[in-house]
Amino acid sequence: MAPTLPTSCGSLPPEGALRLRPGEAGSAALAGRGWGPHARRLVLWFAALVAFGGMAHAQSVALAGMLGSKALLVVNGGAPKSVAPGESHQGVKVVSTGGDQAVLELSGKRHTVRVGDAPVSVGAGGGSGGGAGKGTRIVLTAGTGGHFFTPGQINGRAVQFMVDTGATGVAMSAADAERAGINYKGGQPVQMSTANGVTQGFRVKLNSVRVGDVEVYDVDAVVSPQSMPYMLLGNSFLTRFQMIRENDQMTLVKRF
Repeated sequence: MAPTLPTSCGSLPPEGALRLRPGEAGSAALAGRGWGPHARRLVLWFAALVAFGGMAHAQSVALAGMLGSKALLVVNGGAPKSVAPGESHQGVKVVSTGGDQAVLELSGKRHTVRVGDAPVSVGAGGGSGGGAGKGTRIVLTAGTGGHFFTPGQINGRAVQFMVDTGATGVAMSAADAERAGINYKGGQPVQMSTANGVTQGFRVKLNSVRVGDVEVYDVDAVVSPQSMPYMLLGNSFLTRFQMIRENDQMTLVKRF
């Protein structure tokens, strides 16, 4: 995996570090400061690595839904973004849309994806999220509003989660449950309080929940008849992990 390098810096460089003034060309500025050819090549190579290092990372793209002719894209587990045909988001171009599918262009290749399909991945590692799910560590980065979004799978079906430490279990709408192939009406009926009053939901047991290459089994969930913008990844999943928060990053380390 390529090293993660900062793309911006809010602090001053250490004393003696190179600082280019506006309008100073990179190699000319280095030469003017007495840097030899080898040193100039090394510094310019490092600058290119900082600027383009993200291209070496795997890129995961899922189609979370359709908003008219726009595709609702989830790139690398970030917040969903509506993108019109001909537009791009984080290096992913929407070529065309129709019905519940879209044609996307990633790294020069076109992929047809459908709402609910497993994320398409390109770059380091490749693949589409398959494998045995034997990992033990999940690293998430906060998106818009400080929320943690991530693509995942329920019983092998692709879904989009938002982490919610205040939710007792995994929570989803009836429509999301149907798309994930969950027979929720065979679950235990429960009374749920909503903004519109008390309604009937269903408590179910999910065979498996997977995020990245980490998979856990027999996870409690609740299905609500009310529509929900995201599936909530609650404590029936999160308590299986040790949670570490550092700035805008959340690391989940599997306990059992």
